[in-house]
Amino acid sequence: MKLATYQDGSRDGQLVVVSRDLTQAHYATHIANRLQQVLDDWNFLSPQLQDLYVSLNHGRARHAFPFDPALCMAPLPRAYQWADGSAYLNHVELVRQARGAEVPESFYTDPLMYQGGSDDLAGPQADIVCANPAWGVDFEAELAAITGDVPMGCPADRAIDAVRLLVLVNDVTLRNLIPDELAKGFGFVQSKPATAFGPVAITPDELGDAWARGRVHLPVQCTWNGRKVGLCEAGNDMTFHFGQLVAHLAKTRRVRAGSIIGSGTISNKGVARKNRTDWPNGYSCIAEKRAMETLQDGQPSTEYMQYGDTIRIEVKGRDGQSVFGAILQEVVPPEFKGRAPAVAPAVTAAIADTSDTPEPPTETPTETPE
Repeated sequence: MKLATYQDGSRDGQLVVVSRDLTQAHYATHIANRLQQVLDDWNFLSPQLQDLYVSLNHGRARHAFPFDPALCMAPLPRAYQWADGSAYLNHVELVRQARGAEVPESFYTDPLMYQGGSDDLAGPQADIVCANPAWGVDFEAELAAITGDVPMGCPADRAIDAVRLLVLVNDVTLRNLIPDELAKGFGFVQSKPATAFGPVAITPDELGDAWARGRVHLPVQCTWNGRKVGLCEAGNDMTFHFGQLVAHLAKTRRVRAGSIIGSGTISNKGVARKNRTDWPNGYSCIAEKRAMETLQDGQPSTEYMQYGDTIRIEVKGRDGQSVFGAILQEVVPPEFKGRAPAVAPAVTAAIADTSDTPEPPTETPTETPE
């Protein structure tokens, strides 16, 4: 199923169920108001949401309305934790090689991961607000898993079962603030502003056979200022799958329902040649392109994002339809006065009433609901 959170003026928004083709939605108020509620009581509430999802896809949900991504917050507008891995070691290799650093052998057996801020997660069309573009604004296209409860010491083959939902991510980074922060030995803080999420969170079964071995086997497309710069295959070159990333986080403590664990920048291996560098699938962050330019030319030539720049990140399924909806953001200064965030209409009493259960099918569906 597919779930989203509509902006209603509150901190946590309003849970809606979204149709498979992302054209229709229905408030889930008679089941749960917030996505965190569902994650806390998954076995009881998710089957009810699945029933509504099936009815919505078959055109039988009474109060369906057109889905509008502009009304979406992050699926989890604030989460118990956001831990971002770096599962695509090609990205790590390139960035380190460009600055003359070796990749430790341990990186190939034990995932990299940092603890990010999760109190303010941005929606799919939120502006990237930056006080100074000299800080080096970069996008990072990623996928992430939202978990249920995971016991301490859970092995990877069991941890994969704790993945409740998958989401699309733009892990915005201020590259030029990183060196000073890392030099202190305590990790990222200021160099990682609010992370943005695609409008829709999906259950892994929505991907069919594109969800295999703990990986999403679909291309992630990045379009910078209207120009396609990346079409990286998320299932390729992912050294650590999501089960391994979840298990890494749970090694020494429990992981609670509603935790978000990122894949890190999606990166595919390229082939470096004399006088040119091939990126078969482009790049998912500017830092990686700059690293390749440094290896080829001795210095980078691509600048980071500036005010007015836009980034669009999207995943399309094998049927050509958008899977998570698109992230579309613009870099703006703090004083920028854009349009006020859209707010969804209030939930009506009829929709909120528990008696408004979707009508059961009057005939056998022609297709088996997933």
